[in-house]
Amino acid sequence: MSDASVESPVENVNSNAKSLTDSIFVESKNVHLLENEIQTLRIQNEAMKAKLLETSMIANNYLQEANNLKDQLDKLTTPPLFIASVLEVEDDLALIRQHGNNQEVMTQIPPELEGEVEAGMRVCVNAAFSIITVINRAADVRAQVMEVIRSPGIGYDMIGGLENVIKEVVESVELPLTEPELFENVGIEPPSGVLLYGPPGTGKTLIAKAVASEASATFIRMSGSDLVQKFVGEGARLVKDVFQLARDKAPSILFIDEIDAVGGMRTHDGTTGSAEVNRTMLQLLAEMDGFDTSGNVKIIAATNRVDLLDPALLRPGRFDRLIEIPLPDEVGRLEILKIHTKKMNLADDVNLDKVAKKTDGLSGADLNVIIKEAGMFVIRRRGKEVTMQDIQDGFDKVVEDEEQSNVPAGMFA
Repeated sequence: MSDASVESPVENVNSNAKSLTDSIFVESKNVHLLENEIQTLRIQNEAMKAKLLETSMIANNYLQEANNLKDQLDKLTTPPLFIASVLEVEDDLALIRQHGNNQEVMTQIPPELEGEVEAGMRVCVNAAFSIITVINRAADVRAQVMEVIRSPGIGYDMIGGLENVIKEVVESVELPLTEPELFENVGIEPPSGVLLYGPPGTGKTLIAKAVASEASATFIRMSGSDLVQKFVGEGARLVKDVFQLARDKAPSILFIDEIDAVGGMRTHDGTTGSAEVNRTMLQLLAEMDGFDTSGNVKIIAATNRVDLLDPALLRPGRFDRLIEIPLPDEVGRLEILKIHTKKMNLADDVNLDKVAKKTDGLSGADLNVIIKEAGMFVIRRRGKEVTMQDIQDGFDKVVEDEEQSNVPAGMFA
C-alpha cells in the first residue's frame, strides 16, 4: 500500500471538525432566521389584532345605527293611538268617547289598568278601541309656566309706607291660609278675593309677592293680557287651566296683574275679538264664583284703572275687598328711601328727610329708580359714597321732562 492512498488520522479529524462547524453555523443561521420570522409574525399578529378590534368597533357602531333605524322604522309604521274620554266605568267595562268624531264605544279595561281607569279620565286607544294607557288631565303649558317655583323672597319689611294696606291684605289673604281656625272660631267666611288698585309703581305687585313669601304658598302670576288669545275659546280654556293649576298646587295665591285687560266693561262692536274678550271674562267670572272661599286658594288682582272694570267683577263674592294703594305721603317716601338706601354707603351731606319732602307726587318705583341712578353716577366717577349731588342728578335724569315735574333743578340744595 502506498502512502498517498492512506489518510492520516489528523487530517480525518480536521475534516470532521470542519463539517461539524459548518453544520453548526448553518443551524445557527437557520435559528436566527426563524427567530426573525417569529418576531415578524408577532408584529403582524398584533397589527391584525388592532385591525380586528377597530373593525369590531366599526361593526358595533353600524349595528347600533341599524337598531336605531329599526326603532325609528317601527315607530313610523306603528299605527297611531287615539285620545278618548272615559264616560262611565262598570266592573271591567268602560264607556269611552273618541275625540274628534265623538263616537261612543264600550270596551273592556285591560287587567293591568283595572282600578286605575275612572270616569272623566283621558285614555289612549288603538284602532280596535282597546285602552292602551291612561294619560293625565289636559293642562295648557302656558298655565304651567305661570307658576313661580321659587319664593319671591320679598318680605313686608321691604315695603315702605303701606302699613295699613299690608294689614288689610294679610287679614284677607294670608290669615285664611296660615290660621284658618281664626275664621272658624268666629263663624265667618274669609274674603274671596282682594283687588288692589292705584297709580302705577305704588307697590301692588310687590305686596302680592310679599304675601306669597310670608304665607309659604305657591305663587301663580299671570297678566290680564295673557288671557287674551287669538283663537276662539283659547282664552276661556287658559283661564280654566290656570284656576285648576291653582287648585292642584294649593295652598296657593293666584295673582292677576293688569286685570283690566280682560275684565273691562262688556261691550260688543260686532267683531270676533270683542266677543272673545267677553267670553274670556265670563269664564273668569264663573271660575271665581265656583271657588270655595274657605279653601287654600286666594286671589289677588291689581289694576291701574279700576273705573274700567265690569261691575260684575267688582261685586261682593268675587272681590270682597277693594284696597286702594295711593301714592306715598312724605312719611311713606322717607320709609321707601330708607329701604332702598339701606345697603348703600351714603355721604354725610345726604339728607333723606329733605329728599322725601321734595319728591311729592312720585311713586315708590320712581324713588327706587332715582336712588339707582344716583348709585350709577357714583360708579361712573369711580367713587365710594353717594352724595346729595348724586341724588339730585338721579332725580334730574328720572324726571327731566318738565311735564312730569315742576320742581326746579337744585331742589335738594
